[in-house]
Amino acid sequence: MIIKTRKEIPSSEITPESVYRERRKFMKTGAKAAFGVAGAGLLSSAASAQTGDALFARAPADINLASKPDWLVEKAAMRTDAPASGPFNTDEELTPFEDVTTYNNFYEFGTGKDDPARNARDFSIDPWTVEVSGEANKTGTYTLEDILNPHTFEERVFRLRCVEAWSMVIPWVGFSLGDLLKRFEPNGDANYVQFDTLVDSDQMSAQRSRFATIDWPYQEGLRMDEAMNPLATIATGLYDDILPAQNGAPLRLVVPWKYGFKSIKSIVAIRFTKNMPNNTWRDLQASEYGFYANVNPQVSHPRWSQASERRLPTSLFNPRRIDTMMFNGYADEVASMYADMDLRRFY
Repeated sequence: MIIKTRKEIPSSEITPESVYRERRKFMKTGAKAAFGVAGAGLLSSAASAQTGDALFARAPADINLASKPDWLVEKAAMRTDAPASGPFNTDEELTPFEDVTTYNNFYEFGTGKDDPARNARDFSIDPWTVEVSGEANKTGTYTLEDILNPHTFEERVFRLRCVEAWSMVIPWVGFSLGDLLKRFEPNGDANYVQFDTLVDSDQMSAQRSRFATIDWPYQEGLRMDEAMNPLATIATGLYDDILPAQNGAPLRLVVPWKYGFKSIKSIVAIRFTKNMPNNTWRDLQASEYGFYANVNPQVSHPRWSQASERRLPTSLFNPRRIDTMMFNGYADEVASMYADMDLRRFY
C-alpha cells in the first residue's frame, strides 16, 4: 500500500532522528532557563487557557496540536530523557513525525487513515476532566492538571504494532499508568480497569454520522496486573510537543506489547471493575478482536497473518516487511503475566 503524504511537507523536510535528538536537548535546556524556578501547574487557570506555540514550533502548520495550555507545554518541556538502553528505548529507526501524525486510526474523526489529521483541526483540550469511578477509595472528577501535575514526564521510545499488520516506532512523552492508578487507591475488588474516550459530536465529526458502527463511547480495558506493568504508559506527547489531536490528545494509553487498538485515545473516564469490562472492538467482532490483544505472530487474524508487519513509511516498491516479534519484542517484561494462559484462546 502506498502511504499518502501531504504535498506541502516534502520528505526532505522531515526531521531525521539525529537532528531530533540534538534539537530536543537544546529545547529542553532552553525551556528550563526560560521558566526558571516556576513549577509545573503554578499558572492560573486563566493563563492555562492561552497557547504556548512559541515554545514548541516543531509541528507543520497543518498538523493539529489541539489547544496548547501553557502549563502543559511547560511540563512537557521539563521531561527527562529516555534511558540509553532497556525496554523504554530502542535503536530502531524512528517513524517520521509526518507519518505518525497523518496515518491514524481514530474513528471519532473518520475511518480513513488521513481523516483524523484533517477533521481534528478545531479540537480543544481546554477544559478537560477525567471521571474516576468504581472499586477505588479516591473516586471523583479530576481536571487535567489534577491528573498530570504530580507526575514527571519522560521520553519513552516504543514500537507500535497495529492489528492491521503495520507498525511504527514513536518517541512518546508520558509516565507509567500504574503510577496514576495508585493515586486512586483501588481496592481488593479492582481486578480490571476500563477507559472511555470522549463523546463530543461537536468536535468529533464522525460521531454525528448515521452510519457509524461504534456505540460511543469507545471503550477499552486492562487486567490490573497489565495496567500496573511499568511499560503501560499514559502518553501526553510525542516528538517535540504535546499530543496532536489525531494521536489522542491530551491523554492516551500506550500498551506497547498489545495491538494498537488497546491504546485508547482522548481518555475522559477511568473505571475500576471486579469483572472483565467492555471493550469496543470485541463488541463489534469478538471472533476477530479479543480482550487481551497481545501481539502474537503465531496467532493469525481470521483474515490475515500476523507473522509479519509493514514498518511505516512504506511504498509500493519499498514495503519494508519485517517479522513480528512475540509481545512486540517486550516478552522479557510481560510474558510472565500470561504464563498459564492459552494465548490462542485468550487472544
